[in-house]
Amino acid sequence: MMVALVTAQFRRAKEQFDSPCLELYEHLLPIYNQSCDVNTESAALRLICEKLQFVSVEDIKQESIAIHKMILDGYGVFEKSADFENTQGLSIVLKKIEDFLLKESENNGGGCVEKTTQVLSRRDLPSHTDETCVKLCCQSLVVPEEFRCPISLELMKDPVIISTGQTYERACIKKWLDAGHRTCPITQQILSSTILIPNHALYSLISNWCEANGVEPPRTRRLGNFWICKETSDGSSELINLDTLIRKLTSSYIEDQRFAAGELRILAKHADQNRILIGEAGAIPLLVDLLYIPDAGTQEQAVTALLNLSIYDGNKERIMASEAVPGILHVLKNGSMQARENAAATFFSLSKADENKVVIGASGAINALVALFGEGSQRGKLDAATALFKLCFIHGNKGRAIKAGIVPKLVEMLTEPDEEMRDGALAIISLIVSHPDAIEAFRSTYAIPILVEFISNGSSKNKENATSVLLYLCRGDPCYLLIVASLGVISPLSELAENGSERGKRKAAQLLELLGIAVAAGADSKGYDLTVHY
Repeated sequence: MMVALVTAQFRRAKEQFDSPCLELYEHLLPIYNQSCDVNTESAALRLICEKLQFVSVEDIKQESIAIHKMILDGYGVFEKSADFENTQGLSIVLKKIEDFLLKESENNGGGCVEKTTQVLSRRDLPSHTDETCVKLCCQSLVVPEEFRCPISLELMKDPVIISTGQTYERACIKKWLDAGHRTCPITQQILSSTILIPNHALYSLISNWCEANGVEPPRTRRLGNFWICKETSDGSSELINLDTLIRKLTSSYIEDQRFAAGELRILAKHADQNRILIGEAGAIPLLVDLLYIPDAGTQEQAVTALLNLSIYDGNKERIMASEAVPGILHVLKNGSMQARENAAATFFSLSKADENKVVIGASGAINALVALFGEGSQRGKLDAATALFKLCFIHGNKGRAIKAGIVPKLVEMLTEPDEEMRDGALAIISLIVSHPDAIEAFRSTYAIPILVEFISNGSSKNKENATSVLLYLCRGDPCYLLIVASLGVISPLSELAENGSERGKRKAAQLLELLGIAVAAGADSKGYDLTVHY
């Protein structure tokens, strides 16, 4: 692709290149303009080969294949019909370079090398061109640098942002990524994500510049007149213009923003196809911006829309790439109760991936979730509990939760009449008890008798979890052993060891072994404090 890029880019932006590049351009252009039957000086071809690092016919073969692919794809440096007419010249250049390399190889004793390059003819080209391409009204019009794609140097029609913050034409950066590259072409930074986020602000500036300079504005394929289906309350369907909703998200009127976020929330609630389309349309970064709006209603609609969109796994990556975590945390701390509940649920949804658990935990979200767990509505507590449970699969998040004071709140929840709350609290305890700080945190609670009660009368799952927690506590502090033994746990543990699940049997047998050793060795229990703390 080097030849294609050199010829196309130099023609568009000759003034932007340094002297060595201009020298290459001056040598390449005459050959490009020659017919195939004109002999070209070997010195010029040798210079071009050195500059472009062509050393074998295989290099030319790869260039020829690349040009064919770019033509068939219908975009990149061949996107406009004028470029299609110039492919003959590119092929002539390649053929002359190939003939030169073959001759050099023969002169150097390399023998005969198979020829691979064929001159492209008009019949090799697609029978149609892209009628939606941007057509500049005057070749002398200077396009602002920030409006050009760094890859193609063309005026961008569909600018998108990659994870490093750089903006490119969608078609160009997509070809770069599709070729297997995972770095930014400009900065060479490794990409944390391959998600492409539409740059609406730049797209708007380009459109305004085109109108002001008499240039046909870009017609992006991204949205246009794009309609998606919305189910109404009476069971019928209604078509909604997605482009209109996207524009309203950036409106200067808060009512428009709230309405658009609310519509997107509804559209993303049930239909996975809608979630995909909304995500690809670029709504996510605009919804993230609305998380900081002081209007409580808009905040709630925006965070709920993100929650619904996150159900589709592809949008989880888009949400994280849009740096949404600080905004969701802002709502979790400062929003209405319903908005806080949905922010917690969004963190739960995003924490499916381990790398997201780390980012969310490091953001300070654990403290805010623990606060909601303690003071929220019943639903808020459940949403916080499910998010904390997911996040605490990461060891560092266990320590954060313990330091945020979650242990006393969890023990208190173990006595809740709501079964779902009890089950959730015990599940979280079973996760965090393995952290070194857990032993000390449980010391000042009345957890031991409650856990013994779960082993005696709880569900199968709760019996397993309670046994696992007691096993950790007793291993961490021998003082707990005789306390547990004194509460009549031996019989229900023996039952679990006989009839429980494989995990239940194993945990019960291990705890019974510890208790047997303690009881046998410690009938004399002078060294132990048998007080149960309440």
